[in-house]
Amino acid sequence: MVCSAIMTPAPHATPTIKLLTPADAARYRTIRLEALAAHPEAFTSTFEREREKPLAWFAERLATSDVFGAFIADELVGTAGFRREDGAKTAHKAVLWGMYVRPGARRSGTGRLLVDAIAAHAAQRVEQLHLVVVSENVAALRLYAAAGFVEYGRGVRALKHDGRYYDETLMALFFDGSGAIRPR
Repeated sequence: MVCSAIMTPAPHATPTIKLLTPADAARYRTIRLEALAAHPEAFTSTFEREREKPLAWFAERLATSDVFGAFIADELVGTAGFRREDGAKTAHKAVLWGMYVRPGARRSGTGRLLVDAIAAHAAQRVEQLHLVVVSENVAALRLYAAAGFVEYGRGVRALKHDGRYYDETLMALFFDGSGAIRPR
């Protein structure tokens, strides 16, 4: 069962962003399952699939991936992942994945701090950072646009959950100074 406690951050609490480690696996598992259960349309994985994974699987993910966490006091209130492409022709780009902020920490700047942390991390490693977001998630689209991401495409009927299709918006942030997609 997923912990359904909704945290209420202290007024004016500023989250601390840090790279998660295997020691954070239990907290990461809890928030990841919460995200998958609360917003199944927003993720390609499922609550049912990841609920069955042992804690060691989450620890391994944190050992081999760059996953950032937002903490208020000692509570993990948000996560976002960074994955660099590993092909010879695609190593110049990376993906921001798994973005989630708990309801009690939304509209507090937590999401922007996570995106900015991933972008700063990416800027030292790649030329561009990509992400995919469900097209009807207007708050997320605004957040990413405010952080400098530009839309470059759309995946039509990209996800299907409970018989309903969801389009995805493809976005990128460029660190090479180009700033936008150039038409052909």
